[in-house]
Amino acid sequence: MTPELHRRLTRNDLLAKLCLPYCKAAPALEHVGCNEKIMAKRPRIAVVGSANVDLTTFSDRFPKPGETIFGQKFDLGFGGKGANQAVAARLCGADVFMVARVGDDLFGPSTIKNFEKLGIDATHVRQVKGVSSGVAPIFVEPSGQNRIIVVKGANDELKPADVDAAADVLKNADCIVLQFEIPLETVYYTIRCARKNGIRCILNPAPAQPIDLKAVADLDYFVPNESEAEAISGMPVRNIEDAKRCASKLLASGIRRVIITLGANGSLLAGSEGMEHLPAFSVKSVDSTGAGDAFIGSFATFLGEGLPEQDAVKRANLYAGLSTTGVGTQKSFYDRARFDTEWSAQSKG
Repeated sequence: MTPELHRRLTRNDLLAKLCLPYCKAAPALEHVGCNEKIMAKRPRIAVVGSANVDLTTFSDRFPKPGETIFGQKFDLGFGGKGANQAVAARLCGADVFMVARVGDDLFGPSTIKNFEKLGIDATHVRQVKGVSSGVAPIFVEPSGQNRIIVVKGANDELKPADVDAAADVLKNADCIVLQFEIPLETVYYTIRCARKNGIRCILNPAPAQPIDLKAVADLDYFVPNESEAEAISGMPVRNIEDAKRCASKLLASGIRRVIITLGANGSLLAGSEGMEHLPAFSVKSVDSTGAGDAFIGSFATFLGEGLPEQDAVKRANLYAGLSTTGVGTQKSFYDRARFDTEWSAQSKG
């Protein structure tokens, strides 16, 4: 590297650092040989949420009471909405930090190792003595009909004190992501901490449950799907016009931005200045499980890179859609290289 190029890079790095507090889109520099390439900055995303293990059994039919039958296939996979969103964000290129609790059973250490293998910081994923890890036994018939029992286990042990214990990570994050598979008191407390420290906060209210809308007021992004939006607002969401009315009600509660994901109909982005429907992309869907988590994790990353809001939502629409082309959750998520290839092809089309 020549002295002139070294001085230029040093000056650009300094300018980027000086601009960073004032500009979310401040670029980072990647040096490839003697070439200089401007890239989006790598966001730091903290996920405060759940980690489960999915135990899926495939059989010809469900057993009758008291009956034992043979199944055809069994699959064990890592899941939980928080973990899924963390994995999506990491695969999209973010630095990801997970705050979670797992049990002291055999699933606890394996869950932590899975995070570490994927490059997710699991320093604040800790085992709780005497409690099982969160699990989801899933029973699937050939038709695709399934029955699921979610045991929250250690996820219910993630408390506000654990959020305080992870303050060093959370205060340095560009974005904090939350869901409803942990205690609501922890969700509310984390939102207050994010607002106090000026950190962007995204809440995925899933699974839907009654909430205190005042406790999530001033939230940056509230991102439910149709059924979650309906359950929380009390308003039907069956089409885009319904979604707009529902979003208006949620905005009136004090939430800054609402994104209602609409499956095959894309998503609705709503704020005080208006609403915009952003359509989905055409993909060959096989399994929609985890698509909402794929949207959240990728959206947090794209937004953190400094992309305009609408562009971030559009890309998240595609990332979520692509996740439905494979079976399962984390295993079906695209890495950034594969996604960028698809984005280039789809956006040109």
